[in-house]
Amino acid sequence: MTLVVPPRVHDLGGGFTVKRLIPHASCRSVGPFVFFDHIGPAELGPDTPLDVRPHPHIGLATVTYLWEGAIMHRDSLGSAQEIQPGDVNWMTAGRGIVHSERTPERLRGKSHRMHGLQTWVALPRAHEETAPDFAHHPAATLPVVELPGVRMRVVAGDAFGETSPVQVLARTLYVAIDLSAEASLVLPADHAERAIYAVEGELTLDGEPVPLEHLVVLDPGSEPLLKARCDARVMLLGGDPVDGRRHVWWNFVSSSRERIEQAKQAWREDRLGQVPGETERIELPER
Repeated sequence: MTLVVPPRVHDLGGGFTVKRLIPHASCRSVGPFVFFDHIGPAELGPDTPLDVRPHPHIGLATVTYLWEGAIMHRDSLGSAQEIQPGDVNWMTAGRGIVHSERTPERLRGKSHRMHGLQTWVALPRAHEETAPDFAHHPAATLPVVELPGVRMRVVAGDAFGETSPVQVLARTLYVAIDLSAEASLVLPADHAERAIYAVEGELTLDGEPVPLEHLVVLDPGSEPLLKARCDARVMLLGGDPVDGRRHVWWNFVSSSRERIEQAKQAWREDRLGQVPGETERIELPER
């Protein structure tokens, strides 16, 4: 474990916090992943629903994956899709998209649990200005690999001999892994860059304890043994490295600083689109 990235608590507003792992001073990306937020686990009260107002993105794909709870996604393409545990929402921002993320109407006024991940994947340079798109993949459509004491869902990309139906623009590794107590798994060196994120339980990597809620970047070419001391959950992520430096400012990712400045101005002038039925928005931050 040559690089272990600690979480930082980030307030999304209204007292709702997430644990942010990347970008970090010691780790800007892992494969195409340039942003990694751990949501919860949290109890949302009847008076504290999730309400992330409309906001813009460029140059990336957002990836939402849940273990508990539900989120209603709406975007400027007219998409309206509730995501539930095990599903994947993959939104390609490309040259620009606006979306909101809220507690579904059926859960408003009720207490419920929320637990999941939201990550951003940088689009390859050739696709940074692609047309925006949104795709939803129900849990039942994602391949599952089962080994003794281990159950793995291939969320995106390819892993363990299976390929997710999620359309990616660069080789990607994204796998949700559940391990029973004392189960073990060799992590193959099939991708150029890899990291694991311990979500729950006690885990070791080649006998060394894996710190909970930390991102552990694996050595290239290594095939470490992951073992669970009790029932545990871990995320495996990575893939081909980003093709050149990316600038990340607020919700914008680009290989060009000038392009980010253009996106900032477009949002100030309300030229990136509107979410049908939404009247609120998150204003451009000062810094």
